[in-house]
Amino acid sequence: MVLDWQKLAQQYRDDYVADLKTLVSIDSSRDDSQATADFPLGPGPAKALAAFLAIAKRDGFTVKNLDNLAGYVEYGSGDETLAILGHADVMPAGKGWQTDPFTLTAKDGNLYGRGTSDDKGPALAAYYGLRMLKDQGIVPKMKVRFIIGTDEESDWTGMNHYLDLEPAPTLGFSPDAEFPLINGEKGNVTFETHFKGRNDGDYKLDEFDSGLRMNMVPRDAEADVTVPDAAKLAADFDAFLAQAPVTGETTVDGQHLHLHVVGKAAHGMEPKNGINAGTYLATFLAPYAFGGDAQHFLDLLADQLHDDSRAHKLGLAYTDKVMGDLTMNVGIMTFKAGEAGLINTNFRYPTGTGAATILAGLKQATAAMDVTVEQGREMVPHYVDPSDPIVATLMDVYRQQAGDTTAQPEVVGGGTYGRLMKRGVAFGALFPGTQDTMHQADEFQPEADLLKAMAIYGQAIYELTK
Repeated sequence: MVLDWQKLAQQYRDDYVADLKTLVSIDSSRDDSQATADFPLGPGPAKALAAFLAIAKRDGFTVKNLDNLAGYVEYGSGDETLAILGHADVMPAGKGWQTDPFTLTAKDGNLYGRGTSDDKGPALAAYYGLRMLKDQGIVPKMKVRFIIGTDEESDWTGMNHYLDLEPAPTLGFSPDAEFPLINGEKGNVTFETHFKGRNDGDYKLDEFDSGLRMNMVPRDAEADVTVPDAAKLAADFDAFLAQAPVTGETTVDGQHLHLHVVGKAAHGMEPKNGINAGTYLATFLAPYAFGGDAQHFLDLLADQLHDDSRAHKLGLAYTDKVMGDLTMNVGIMTFKAGEAGLINTNFRYPTGTGAATILAGLKQATAAMDVTVEQGREMVPHYVDPSDPIVATLMDVYRQQAGDTTAQPEVVGGGTYGRLMKRGVAFGALFPGTQDTMHQADEFQPEADLLKAMAIYGQAIYELTK
């Protein structure tokens, strides 16, 4: 069947934008503080999942909700299953937005709102690709499942629940990255360095707070300190801001100061795209005589972790010719005097190194400190050979629809649901040359790009299942 997929996609423009408006209006960031038996990840992710499934049920698809943790939309039948894996959750909005993050806002051809790029906009475009087939009366020769997770931005509880209850898909793609196609994803592991709360220097670090998630470069950092000469420290801070690539402000109350630094948020898979407010604030504070665990906390950030996304100072720098560099993001930094401190580091690593090596490097860097280093969940590197039919087919569709005959598959540091399948890849929806605003304030995606992605997804599903 020969269809003008892009012309067909334009016919769904109004419906698509209306549905995206509904999805963006839901703050679906995971919130364990509001978790209940009915809403195990908090009400937001479950509400967004229900909205996705309601859209599909309205359009006549078979749908199923798996305990408010995951769900799926099904079309067709057969022994094999093509999976399209998206997610309904989003990162916390954070500060610095010029528009309401939960109101879909059209401006200069772009659609702004949390999730427009990661992943509500792309996932909905893939869903509409499936809807186009159904509306055209095209019945796939295998089962197609559009599967929706609810905590891709944290520990994948939802998708793991799906795999506990349902058969693993044969092959598939995740519309949660960039075009042309991602056939390789680096390994991903997070470590937490825990400090005690001793704070016995002439300068007191009462509290330090920066970061929202491990996979997000922190935009903001704040610290409360008690010092011998508050006026001098405030003046030093102004001088620091004058030469650093961050902004900030101070509030002075006697010997107490509140310091606030503003950097630039970015996706943690490439920390160089952001400016880490937390490590910059630590570099300012570390030279002063804080003492104890507070000093160790600041020193580790300033001397070993600051402005070093390739982990050279830890002795962990590593590059693979296929997968590229190991990267490190310092995502969460907290300290409270008399209680505890925490530094969360997230590593994306290529084949040839791994969690054991990284853990050894962190332990060596902190050997003189009274700390514990704990490893979190690890995902090993994932790679699908470019000769695999799923890669070849999707690349052919992209080249045809985008008019880019030289495009080649890529390896990235991001982690998508595509890695859950042996023959799984990530496929769109960020086009080359479009600004990447995932995990940032003022997240957006061009409307024209999302409609073109819809056309690509429609043809891709057709070609893979005909």
